[in-house]
Parts: sequence; structure tokens; C-alpha cells
Amino acid sequence: MRPFHSLWDQPALPGTFANGHRCTVQHTENNKTQFVQFADVFPLKSFGFKPEPMQYLEAVGWIELVAGLLLAFGPRLLQEISNFVLSIIMMGAIYTLLVLKEPVAMCAPATVCLGLLLLLNIHGRRKRKSKFE
Repeated sequence: MRPFHSLWDQPALPGTFANGHRCTVQHTENNKTQFVQFADVFPLKSFGFKPEPMQYLEAVGWIELVAGLLLAFGPRLLQEISNFVLSIIMMGAIYTLLVLKEPVAMCAPATVCLGLLLLLNIHGRRKRKSKFE
């Protein structure tokens, strides 16, 4: 009888439990090197503000986490604010990737997220207008 293998044991899924630690370490190192590049082309650099790459990585991560949770579970006003904040972050991500001359395919996830955030914003405004009419 063949032993039971869960989906997580399959080698075709590199980010899963079997290879998780090694892939997580590689992914983290890749993120660190990318954020060094991202910090070099930071949009506010022309105003004299250049963040440290690790602080930049942590700040963006925390802002995305908090804004995402508020967007999903917060009251209407905080949802609108978090939508705006996440839209700014996505525009910054697209700007950064274009300045670094990354392939256009690298911009696709940020562009899709920005599009969804803008659709959510438009939908929220229509809903509010119909409520007041």
C-alpha cells in the first residue's frame, strides 16, 4: 500500500512546508537585495530623504499589513483612508520598477492591485451617492 503524501510534500510546490525554510531564507535574502535597489530610487530621494533598506522594507510591510486589515475589516472612513494609502504604495511600486528598468511583467501585480483598489474606490463612491439620493 502506498503511503499517504499530502500536497505539502510534493516537490513541485517550492514554497511549501517541505522546502519552506530554505525557500523562505532565499526569498528573504532576495527581498533584502531588492529593497537596497528600491531605496536607491526612492521617490522622495530628490528631497533629501533616503531610507535605510531594511527600515524601508519593514515600514512598507507594516503599512501594507495595517492598511490591508483596515480595508477589509475597518469602518468606512478607515477603509477609504487605507485604500488611498495602498494606492499610493502601489503607484510607488510601479514607479520604482519602471525606474529600475525591470521587465513590464514585474509591474503587473502592482498594476492589478492598483486597478482593483481604484475599482473599489469607484464602487464605494457610487454606493455612497445612491444612498444620499
